[in-house]
Amino acid sequence: MIVIDGKDMILGKLASHVAKELLKKEEMIILNAEHIIITGNKKDIMEKYLKRRSIKPKQNPSHRPKWPRVPNLLVRRVVRGMVPYSSSRGREAYKRLRVVEGIPEKYKEKISDKNYDKLKSKSLKKFITVKQLCEYLGYNG
Repeated sequence: MIVIDGKDMILGKLASHVAKELLKKEEMIILNAEHIIITGNKKDIMEKYLKRRSIKPKQNPSHRPKWPRVPNLLVRRVVRGMVPYSSSRGREAYKRLRVVEGIPEKYKEKISDKNYDKLKSKSLKKFITVKQLCEYLGYNG
């Protein structure tokens, strides 16, 4: 079981790393999901995710992709996009993923000592946190 503190990590890099580990049959737990960052222009990111949640004309709402508003579920959904979910191997890997907001007491001493600096941001100017994005989408947490 690998426990990662997601604070100040870049969402795309983190998701691809976690997807690789899940496919190696590792169990992964991501903490501090609300503090993970998405790089890029804030306005463009917000429009992109808002467009994913909107319903196109003449489209059944139940047939659209499910993009959640809750930070831990949004991070989980991004990781799902990096795993071959349509195959049984991908679905089994996805079941081994846990994403948590904050740091629960039972995981404080289990945080991995492995150095994940390559997944962290290095003084970025343009970024948005997952929590800010979810609040824009309507999350009231």
